[in-house]
Amino acid sequence: MHFPRSSGILLHPTSLPGPYGSGDFGVEAFHFVDWLESAGQKLWQILPLGGIGPGNSPYMSSSAFAGNVLLIDLDDLRELGWLEAGELAAHPGFDSQRVDYSVVYHYRMEKLRIAAQRFFAEKPRKGFLSGLFHGENRHTEFENFCTGEQSWLDDYALFMALAERHHWQDWAHWPDGLAKREKVALEKAAAELAVEIAFWKFCQWNFFRQWRKLKQYANQRGIQIIGDIPIFIAYQSAEVWARQELFELGEDHLPTVIAGVPPDYFSATGQRWGNPLYRWSAHEAEGYAWWVERLRKTMELVDIVRIDHFRGFAGYWEIPASEQTAINGRWMPGPGAKLFDAIQAKLGTLPIIAEDLGIVTPDVVALLERFDLPGMRVLQFAFGGDDQNPYLPHNYVQNTVVYGGTHDNDTAIGWFDSASPETRVYACKYLASDGTEINWDMIRAASASVADIAIHSLQDVLGLCGEHRMNLPGQAEGYWEWRFTWQQVAPSHAQRLRELTATHGRC
Repeated sequence: MHFPRSSGILLHPTSLPGPYGSGDFGVEAFHFVDWLESAGQKLWQILPLGGIGPGNSPYMSSSAFAGNVLLIDLDDLRELGWLEAGELAAHPGFDSQRVDYSVVYHYRMEKLRIAAQRFFAEKPRKGFLSGLFHGENRHTEFENFCTGEQSWLDDYALFMALAERHHWQDWAHWPDGLAKREKVALEKAAAELAVEIAFWKFCQWNFFRQWRKLKQYANQRGIQIIGDIPIFIAYQSAEVWARQELFELGEDHLPTVIAGVPPDYFSATGQRWGNPLYRWSAHEAEGYAWWVERLRKTMELVDIVRIDHFRGFAGYWEIPASEQTAINGRWMPGPGAKLFDAIQAKLGTLPIIAEDLGIVTPDVVALLERFDLPGMRVLQFAFGGDDQNPYLPHNYVQNTVVYGGTHDNDTAIGWFDSASPETRVYACKYLASDGTEINWDMIRAASASVADIAIHSLQDVLGLCGEHRMNLPGQAEGYWEWRFTWQQVAPSHAQRLRELTATHGRC
């Protein structure tokens, strides 16, 4: 699918400013949309919206369908009467430059529990007068949400309640009846944990309610949201527990093989992600219904979806679960066109961006071409090798999305400062740059290219060094924490970006 010529900014909502330790769906998110509009941007690219996992990564979520409850706007809950202003005092551990998840998680979860208790303690208003004087009946709205999302919400809420009860140990180590999902054990747990289950449903209702309001605001201003689907999900997740037959698990319920990638640009020993791999034969037997539903639900939340690690659908790196690195893995065939034929048959042609970075083999290229999917180009990869390097702009095709760097890359300045002398010389010659504003030189090159879409990280627009990168692949701790403040944003940033965007026909 080809996209109109446009550009946008890569920024996850957790990186937004805000008073409660991390960015969320509150007023600062709406202000950022206004900034995007002023800068002439048509796209806001985010990372996965699911809950965070080990290392605070949004690519290791506890559910393929649920949202990250830490993104819920607490001020909205206060305005609805479920929190009091005095309960939202700033924590001394909050940091405007980074998310300290050890502080933020406990603070926000405490407030969400207070809000849930007050919500469920309310006497639901009924009848004509409730609509006239009190607005829409929130309890009816909540009940409708629970009914509409029952296909995934019931399993998710029970899973989260059980995980809390068992101190977040892997579900394989829960009592046998729960690990095996025996009916009697599940019914007993659901009855005992009814209050906790209701809490998790309350959180998801607020997440989706607030996100849809923010997305509508962006869409009304001509800005589309590019979402992100991780190809794999975490082992400790509701869907792996609920649909064990769809994953490569042993009789002990633990993964026999896990996901990752072989040694590459980012790591000499590869990346051992640890996610369970799909049992693709089981997915095929049910017509890939699980994947169809996953794409359907994602497209309800975003306008365009980026599928992470797309090459894994053609072939994926299988690592024995007993291995400590990704070196001793092997390539295995993925579902290929059969999966996307099934998705297209049910959902039609979807606006998909394929993350095709890494080892791109002919079968990956064939899959992209068959479904006319745009791949990705990253400028930071362009200046090694010769003039045939596919990441150099003169080698792009139109149906492409270009980035200076993704969330896994350093900032442009950080990359340039740590690059080899040969790479810096080549980059400066190619970009007609003296290196003093390499970030803007790379933004200009991406914007001027023939690629349909150009995405710039906010760090590069602001000219930030490598200390502000979002993630470093292979590092389990200390990342996914970056935040900006509005004090870092000058009027010239939006003006300069808008002028470039207009010059290159992207706004």
